[in-house]
Amino acid sequence: MNVPKDLRYAKTHEWAKNENWKIKVGITDHAQHEITDVVHVELPASGKKVTKGQPCAVVESVKSAFDIYAPVSGTVVNVNDKLSSSPELVNKSPYDEGYFFVIESNNPSEYEKLLSAEEYSKLLK
Repeated sequence: MNVPKDLRYAKTHEWAKNENWKIKVGITDHAQHEITDVVHVELPASGKKVTKGQPCAVVESVKSAFDIYAPVSGTVVNVNDKLSSSPELVNKSPYDEGYFFVIESNNPSEYEKLLSAEEYSKLLK
């Protein structure tokens, strides 16, 4: 499994990338592999307030639907509109083109408490 070292991870298999406290969020390679073929992604609206650990998006696959949880609290400032017409990007490029949204974090300590790549890799074993 691909677990980039420059990201932080939630136990619920979301990844987070800090870009000046704008936190880019998606699901991990492990999660997309478990979900299998993504056919639809329901994203939060820009401007929506999200709370760490609470569901804020839904991924539908050929298997079932899965909640996506906010890894940090804050305001959604950008959503990946490409996913509405190309949900398969989640499977093809989970850490790049298949990201879900960006949260402007209002609590930097929440990001720091997410799992490191090493900790997340241990969780998968």
